[in-house]
Amino acid sequence: MAKRFTLAEAQSLVPRLEAAMRNAVTLKTEYEQAEAGVREFLERVTLMGGMMVDREQARTGRERRDGLAKRLKAAIEQVQELGCVVKDLDMGLVDFPTLFHGVEVCLCWKLGETRIEYWHGMEEGFRGRKPIDDDFLRHHRGDPPQ
Repeated sequence: MAKRFTLAEAQSLVPRLEAAMRNAVTLKTEYEQAEAGVREFLERVTLMGGMMVDREQARTGRERRDGLAKRLKAAIEQVQELGCVVKDLDMGLVDFPTLFHGVEVCLCWKLGETRIEYWHGMEEGFRGRKPIDDDFLRHHRGDPPQ
């Protein structure tokens, strides 16, 4: 079962989350560039019929891509270990499960936002974000303290 957060608990993680998500977003971009380089190399090899293949270039490109994939996976796991759910690395979107009127919903934070100010239902996602109001503050809860 996923951890459920109060707004205060989730908000306390934002400084750590900001750094971790910036790292993950950067690694994703670098991984995509490395993957594109590997694909371009393979296309050139195919077009040339496999002649004059620079094996060292191919190995280096694959190693770079694979290393970035491992670092990206570790960066995502670092965020997930906080109990958060990474929703979108392009936007830097993270959800925090919580309960509102007894129904599971998510507090929603996006990279660049200084505070968590929105929530949404489980099926709504980012487009269904609603501002946190007094009703939400009074009727949401996280997991009981252990």
